[in-house]
Amino acid sequence: MASSDIQVKELEKRASGQAFELILSPRSKESVPEFPLSPPKKKDLSLEEIQKKLEAAEERRKSHEAEVLKQLAEKREHEKEVLQK
Repeated sequence: MASSDIQVKELEKRASGQAFELILSPRSKESVPEFPLSPPKKKDLSLEEIQKKLEAAEERRKSHEAEVLKQLAEKREHEKEVLQK
């Protein structure tokens, strides 16, 4: 946007500051980007693909739970060692 597209109209000027209004020129036809009219279509998932995704999510959950339990066991073991000293 070039500076010639903007007009400044001064409204008030005070010791505490000033108020002004910016007047923008209307958009030109060249500056309007072309957008698709509808969002892209989502791919329909088959029952098999949905099942694979559910199984992968279940594996991630089990893996995460195992990792958390492992860390908890290590922490408890460390606590036992500290208490025995």
